[in-house]
Amino acid sequence: MISVTAIADENAPGRHGPTATVEADPRKVGRVRTEYSPAHDGDPDPGEIVWTWVPFEENDGRGKDRPVLVVAREAAGTFLAVQLSSKRHDGDREWVPIGNGPWDRSGRDSWVDVDRVLRLHEEGMRREACALDRMRFNSVRHRLRERYGWS
Repeated sequence: MISVTAIADENAPGRHGPTATVEADPRKVGRVRTEYSPAHDGDPDPGEIVWTWVPFEENDGRGKDRPVLVVAREAAGTFLAVQLSSKRHDGDREWVPIGNGPWDRSGRDSWVDVDRVLRLHEEGMRREACALDRMRFNSVRHRLRERYGWS
């Protein structure tokens, strides 16, 4: 269930303006080099889970503040990421299980949606997260490479 505060928070990082989180067509983003380079420096890095506003797929102005896994840095200074969900997914979309971690206070298992790629701006992210371990990051990276031909 979506909380009203998640939808109503007009000031959520990544929700509006030039630093808004948007969906990116993974086949049209150009050459992508995924990397694992988390650094405990307060800045978002590939391999880290960060929180940002993620628009609902209907693109009707609604959305939710949620965790995403940063998978690549773009030359323009933006980042590519994939969203996490604690809801079990066995449907027609591609979800990679990553287990649980400190990004979910309830300790629930999570899945990463590799069908939906997001473009993030550093100013549009909150850095209340953690680095995903290399093994789980590599399982997501592997699926992205298979699906989109990313290196």
